[in-house]
Amino acid sequence: MRPVASGRSTQLDAAGAVDVETSKTSPAPRYVVREVMRVATPVAKPATTHERLEINGRQPGLDTTSWNALATGKMKPQKRLDLHGHFAQDAFYKLHHFLHAASKQGIRCVEVITGLGSGQEGGVIRQELPHWLERGDLRPLILAVVHTHKRNKGAVRILLRARHRL
Repeated sequence: MRPVASGRSTQLDAAGAVDVETSKTSPAPRYVVREVMRVATPVAKPATTHERLEINGRQPGLDTTSWNALATGKMKPQKRLDLHGHFAQDAFYKLHHFLHAASKQGIRCVEVITGLGSGQEGGVIRQELPHWLERGDLRPLILAVVHTHKRNKGAVRILLRARHRL
């Protein structure tokens, strides 16, 4: 028994509800469950997964005629970007801007010249280029990448996806 403000004492039920006027315990409060309607959020288009980009490797979605033209050098680049002598950060920025601009213009084949570099494995830009092309913001633009010539690893040709397929 607990004293109530009026001086009377009363008992609490399991839920703690008390009828102060009559000093009788009242039934536990009833809860009404209502469904809450939520506004459906639009379902985002699932991100397409792209195969790992390999230089000189044929990618899925590329027809044989286009692949042969690109791999044999018959497909001529519509634009070129020369990254000789640039710092890596500046070269990445220029490559990023170049590929996005070419894609917006509807250009399909571009050439990026990195140079051979002076190190055993080649220069920094040449080593970093495959990693840059794998990035999530550039990879969806690219359909295939090949070296311009088997003996010249200092330049690559990039086949961009058609704009309506992005």
